[in-house]
Amino acid sequence: MSFLSATLARVKPSPTIAVTTKAKELRAAGKDVIGLGAGEPDFDTPDNVKEAAKAAIDRGETKYTAVDGLPELKQAICDKFKRDNGLDYTPAQVSVGAGGKQILYNALMATLNPGDEVIIPAPYWVSYPDMVLLAGGEPVFVAAGIETGFKLTPEALEAAITPKTKWFIFNSPSNPTGAGYSRDELKALTDVLMRHPHVWVMSDDMYEHLVYGDFEFTTPAQVEPGLYDRTLTCNGVSKAYAMTGWRIGYAAGPEELIGAMRKIQSQSTSNPSSIAQWAALEALTGPQDFIPVNNATFQRRRDMVVDLLNAAEGITCPVPEGAFYVYPSVAGCIGKTSPGGVKIEDDEAFATALLEEMGVAVVFGAAFGLSPNFRVSYATSDENLKEACRRIQEFCASLT
Repeated sequence: MSFLSATLARVKPSPTIAVTTKAKELRAAGKDVIGLGAGEPDFDTPDNVKEAAKAAIDRGETKYTAVDGLPELKQAICDKFKRDNGLDYTPAQVSVGAGGKQILYNALMATLNPGDEVIIPAPYWVSYPDMVLLAGGEPVFVAAGIETGFKLTPEALEAAITPKTKWFIFNSPSNPTGAGYSRDELKALTDVLMRHPHVWVMSDDMYEHLVYGDFEFTTPAQVEPGLYDRTLTCNGVSKAYAMTGWRIGYAAGPEELIGAMRKIQSQSTSNPSSIAQWAALEALTGPQDFIPVNNATFQRRRDMVVDLLNAAEGITCPVPEGAFYVYPSVAGCIGKTSPGGVKIEDDEAFATALLEEMGVAVVFGAAFGLSPNFRVSYATSDENLKEACRRIQEFCASLT
């Protein structure tokens, strides 16, 4: 009998972390590697947020807090949902966790029974299916390919729903594609969900504020108030506020669900870092004027990367609406051979050869459930992006 849990055999390590780790190892060994795998802003945390954390330390705010969040932070989250999304929640409907990942995991652990199905559009963030599996559920993948702008169609959603469906995980703007659903596109999906009252919605809005051009962000319970009582609206401070390492995520939803999530957290991690919570309070209530400034930089980088990748032979790169990722197709490279002798049979082979032969680290599309593609994070310097794209162009031109 194995010492390790059989449940562990159902999941795999995060491929995005694996790529980042491999790039760091090669760099430490002296290889010139440009990493485009990390899913975090390259901007520093705003000064007012850092000062709020220092002030909290000086005040002695270093003790345990309420299990799922400071009352002050929960109220600020309620105010944020009202201000940004027109959603009314009370602090009793809010949960704060150690990052958005813990919030999603708590909700799945608190609700899934063996055989319960969770609909996940593909491509998806790598952690969704494994968290479902750890919680005892069954992920049901529904393809949302390049032909639909990486967006799930209402027909595909309708076809995936069964009596066993418990959750639909929705992510807009998306990791890994950056695809954002317009209000009309989202309304078409919520119309389907209104016909299936047993299906709950987990809306991962982590990239809410990272949108470009005239795109307007909306969230399911905002578009369809009829879904309010069966929607968990999830968010956090990691991306918009450049606070990935602070580990603060949050969600709002029905009190019964929030209470169940609190029970899970009380017996696992207990409260998130007290100092990080006070910092998050300042992030949500302090000046927001840096967000459009950062977004302008991200949009410029997006446009540059899309143009450079589309100039690479065999690559097609759509223009995403938000986040800081692009998800180009390498269909035109499949079947060719690299100068190092690697047969490009799939996107994993493409990404492996690109790293080993050109020193560019990207995450292959199969990790996100849709091939043949790869993910590029453009949350790095212009110089890195230009040189990385130049190397990708050179690599693609060298394939035979």
